Amino acid sequence: SYMKKRRKKRLFSIIGVLLAIIGIITVFFNISYSKTRAEFLGLTGSYLTGLPGESGIFTEEDIADLPLPVQKYFRYCGYIGTPKMSSMKAIYKDVDFSFGKDKSAIKIDNIQYNFVNEPIRIAYIDSSLYGIPFEGLDLFTAGRGSMKGVLAKLFTLFNQTGEALDKSSLVTYLSECLIIPNAALQDYVSWEEIDDLHAKATISHNGITAGGIFTFNEKGEMLSFVTDDREAAAIDGTSEKVKWSAVFSEYAEKDGIRKPAVLQAVWHYDDGDLVYFDGKDIEIQFDYEKMN
Repeated sequence: SYMKKRRKKRLFSIIGVLLAIIGIITVFFNISYSKTRAEFLGLTGSYLTGLPGESGIFTEEDIADLPLPVQKYFRYCGYIGTPKMSSMKAIYKDVDFSFGKDKSAIKIDNIQYNFVNEPIRIAYIDSSLYGIPFEGLDLFTAGRGSMKGVLAKLFTLFNQTGEALDKSSLVTYLSECLIIPNAALQDYVSWEEIDDLHAKATISHNGITAGGIFTFNEKGEMLSFVTDDREAAAIDGTSEKVKWSAVFSEYAEKDGIRKPAVLQAVWHYDDGDLVYFDGKDIEIQFDYEKMN
């Protein structure tokens, strides 16, 4: 009948529109351009352009006043006699990442830059939630921290800032200062010896001070960094002070330098530990090397 044909025609029209919308969304998700990634590349590019020239080489004199386990780390990793770096690029792939307690983990890729002249840390996260692109930007620049999450390349899920995040971001930079060890020699970091396997580090920048304790093994490997100066922030903007640690392992030698291949970030809640970032096969490059 006429009505049946009309309903069928309308149904086909609706299906056609839906398929067109799905097609447009699919194409959009798969185009290479991303505003968040462009922001990351713009920031890193500006800081990389402003890097100083050669900074000399690491010497025994440079490390003479450091706590003994930190000195041992420099020697064990092979830094003495090698060029001092001005920046570091770290590449993490297929990282198991959790947004918090009782949250399911997702896989993320993470590209990160740390700079030496002043404490600067810029990280870009690329992932997906339920098949929809998810990107993150984790920054500490100009003495301020921020964390932004963007869904479908358009919709900002969260954009956190504030004094607590400034301090958390600064102490995160401190936790990584020995994998870009020229940072550990800068005036903004101070050291106190504890014993043969532990050393306390304090970082001060832009009116913020934070600190924690590094643990080493007998060989000289840095095993972990523990601090009470970070807050666990949830997507809804709430946060709580929780003991936090970065754990380093599986040191591998390349071109005479030993670097950790595994980095985990752990929240130590009262009811148990949460390894919320589990990075394996990390690729760490310095600016004097050829960065890919």
